[in-house]
Amino acid sequence: MSLSLCLPAGAGGETTSLFFVGTATTILEWEGIRIMTDPNFLHAGDHFHLGPGVIGERVTNPAIDLHELPRMDAVLLSHYHADHFDQKVEASLRRSLPIITTPHAKELPAIQRPGRVLYRTGKKPAIKVTVMPGKHVPPGPLSVANDLSKAVPPTNGWMVELGYSSAGNDESLENGYRIYISGDTLMVNELKEIPELNKGQHIDLMLMHLGGTTIPSPSVPLLMVTMDAKQRIELVQLIQPDVTILIHYDDYNVFLPPLSDFKKAVEKVCLL
Repeated sequence: MSLSLCLPAGAGGETTSLFFVGTATTILEWEGIRIMTDPNFLHAGDHFHLGPGVIGERVTNPAIDLHELPRMDAVLLSHYHADHFDQKVEASLRRSLPIITTPHAKELPAIQRPGRVLYRTGKKPAIKVTVMPGKHVPPGPLSVANDLSKAVPPTNGWMVELGYSSAGNDESLENGYRIYISGDTLMVNELKEIPELNKGQHIDLMLMHLGGTTIPSPSVPLLMVTMDAKQRIELVQLIQPDVTILIHYDDYNVFLPPLSDFKKAVEKVCLL
């Protein structure tokens, strides 16, 4: 399934668009600047490695193929998992393409690229990217064990601001439109820092990663590493965006709860 969305006039009207490719892969275009998130272009039946002894299978196809992509200016990679940066992407992305990612991922040979966070030349369209907290493993003994084993890589979210930049001013953009991308996080205490980090700044849109992913498999759900329906509701209530778009929820067999679970949870909260 694909989604093509024109963002409101405050963000440039018809010059701004968001295209959903599948999984957590989106293409954001603002005034001719294109950023792709978490590139994943495997097809139905393809497999990927999620961690020690954990293999996932894709059950959908991307809305477009990798070779059909328009030219990109940068990639936002929330973390180094193959359902966010697969083997085909590793082999095919041009080596000069900037990738903005976690300290863990940027040290890997496949990810190492030149990069910058803010595009600007005088007062012109710009995209500003700020890292937001995220955690793929719940706190406690399992988190400590994961820190030692490094089985599940660290992750983060992003605050992406679209607007116009004046030369020498990296702090804010004029006419900014703000998009929060959650990444593959659980609803952990660190996320409560986001309203404080963005105090006084309205969040127009949230791209929320779902999945309810459990490892080693849905049939043996020992550890949940992405949000379930209850946690998703908590995140919406915390961030309070104008619009929430759900991504990363039905493309792989390791994604457990159906989208209908979240819809039911939303309806229940709205009826209270």
